[in-house]
Amino acid sequence: MTNKLIDKDEHIFQASLAMKAIAHPLRLKILCVLAGDELSVQEIVDSVGTSQSNISQHLAILRDKGVLSTRKDANRVYYRVGDSRTLKLVGMMRDVFCSV
Repeated sequence: MTNKLIDKDEHIFQASLAMKAIAHPLRLKILCVLAGDELSVQEIVDSVGTSQSNISQHLAILRDKGVLSTRKDANRVYYRVGDSRTLKLVGMMRDVFCSV
């Protein structure tokens, strides 16, 4: 029996991009904060506890790699995990690594 992920190169490529993006401690912390929620940049900054410019750089990486999606409302940008497969992976990582 073959694995469907292995049969589709684009799935492997997307998975590798997501894993690379997630592999940074601050980005993993951002994803643990987001989980299934949609938060503004300021809410993420407040939860993670570092500068807005630092958070913005990491959010851009996560967005560019297809991990996060954005929604703009007036002058606020809201972030959420954009791919349900990544959300499932983040959920498993959160259960394992982000629980207290």
